[in-house]
Amino acid sequence: QVQLVESGGGLVQPGGSLRLSCAASGNIFKLNTMGWYRQAPAKQRDWVANITRGGTTNYADSVKGRFTISRDAAKNTVYLQMNSLKPEDTAVYYCNADGSTWARPGFQYNYWGQGTQVTVSS
Repeated sequence: QVQLVESGGGLVQPGGSLRLSCAASGNIFKLNTMGWYRQAPAKQRDWVANITRGGTTNYADSVKGRFTISRDAAKNTVYLQMNSLKPEDTAVYYCNADGSTWARPGFQYNYWGQGTQVTVSS
């Protein structure tokens, strides 16, 4: 199994910044694409950004130019630097990863974290 634990959420004023972290642990053989999703109250979960194992990044149009995703392979951790935050960025942010374990290295599964709340409000 692979466990994903997010941290770094909180309350911030519009225009402010936050940095989310997601640490993967467990019987990890390989982590491939890692990313972030978010879900606002009464809305569907939306994709925010992802980063491949090779470092290629992709962003939703709504966050392009404001958010930056990165990863530290040695720490099995992915980050989301969020700048110029807006009230509409308020949501629970979920970490997501494709990976395999030593128990079944040839099989890739998709994993989710438990989420961290980000609230942008004055």
